[in-house]
Amino acid sequence: MNAAPAAVATADIFIWLGMVLAISFLEAPLKFRAPGVDIPIGLAIGRIVFRVLNRVEIALALIALAAVAIGRPTGSVAALTAAILIILAAQLIAIRPQLNRRTDRVLAGQHPPRSSMHLYYVGLEAAKVLTLAALGTCLLVAA
Repeated sequence: MNAAPAAVATADIFIWLGMVLAISFLEAPLKFRAPGVDIPIGLAIGRIVFRVLNRVEIALALIALAAVAIGRPTGSVAALTAAILIILAAQLIAIRPQLNRRTDRVLAGQHPPRSSMHLYYVGLEAAKVLTLAALGTCLLVAA
């Protein structure tokens, strides 16, 4: 891969990886341990945080896609980039709307039944972390 696009993509991917690790695996679970933070308050905070995170992720995905596209990627870089885009799309299109509807119900005072959607989202977050780490490593080697 060409050096300049590889450098941009590498920085972008590692920034993205750091954000996902910090928010999804630190902030999200820890906020519920804070005194006075009940489920509705935690969900309201989480909704705001993840809405912004997802917007930033879209921007980072577009930057990575552009850098990889113009950088003559190796097969592994192209495949991992595609995998990241698919994971993010699955989270934003298939899972987040369902999580948002459930959060709306909780914030309205209802008690909806438990949902497995949160587990799917967390599973995709873990897959995203591994894929971002692999892509960043491939980009470092390809530069």
